Amino acid sequence: MIKVKTPEEIELMRESALVVSKTLGMLAAEIKPGVNALFLDKLAEDFIREQGAEPGFLGMYDFPNTLNMSPNAQVVHGIPTKEPLKDGDIISVDCGALKNGFYGDHAYTFEVGEVAPETRELLNVTKESLYLGIREFKAGNRVGDVAYAIQNYCENHGYGVVRELVGHGLGRKLHESPEMPNYGKRGRGKKFMEGLVVAIEPMINMGTKNIKQLNDGWTILTADGKPSAHFEHNVAIVNGKPELLSTFQYVYKALGIESDEEDEFRQKKLFL
Repeated sequence: MIKVKTPEEIELMRESALVVSKTLGMLAAEIKPGVNALFLDKLAEDFIREQGAEPGFLGMYDFPNTLNMSPNAQVVHGIPTKEPLKDGDIISVDCGALKNGFYGDHAYTFEVGEVAPETRELLNVTKESLYLGIREFKAGNRVGDVAYAIQNYCENHGYGVVRELVGHGLGRKLHESPEMPNYGKRGRGKKFMEGLVVAIEPMINMGTKNIKQLNDGWTILTADGKPSAHFEHNVAIVNGKPELLSTFQYVYKALGIESDEEDEFRQKKLFL
């Protein structure tokens, strides 16, 4: 059952989302060659707790860490290790936080040092597809409208769109209805309504759409060993339109990037 949120609940969810946004921004300054994911994971756990929140992933479904950290051919759900990051790597960092009884949950794929141009293009297209999907998340549209926008854009660039893993509704539980796949047909699926909050998260592979799982029961990899990118935002429907609750602006501030990509999805000014 879909659980829509009141305006007051959406503002509480914005607080939860911004805990994650600030955490990703803090990590952006730390991600570099030679640093290992376990070190970053501990930084994130401490940072989240300092903001009066709890790590959203730690212990959920018995997951052992605060962050899902998935480098290179890992798609999602990677378990942090002591393996140092190398120049040219990419790493998806997926983070959750629980505050005021609500979850924030989003992700950013970072470049480590200098990455190959074709890898940077994968990241750019994946992030662009996220905003194309968000644009379709408005009252009266359906799940398939978001899904088609993401799938069509990424496949037109020759990339594989993962089928087995999807975005989701968000609220007092980390995973709520509806599921938000990144592939589908326009006009199909559940209809969007005022107050709905979801996590939209394209998971896009440079090669095949097919995936496999490691024996750890968590880590998902591309079946052909080619890189995968993952970007995720939390979005509410406010006044019939998509309203971003999360932001990448803390990441961009840390990396010295100027961007207005979020402006059209923000009715309420964001104070960094």
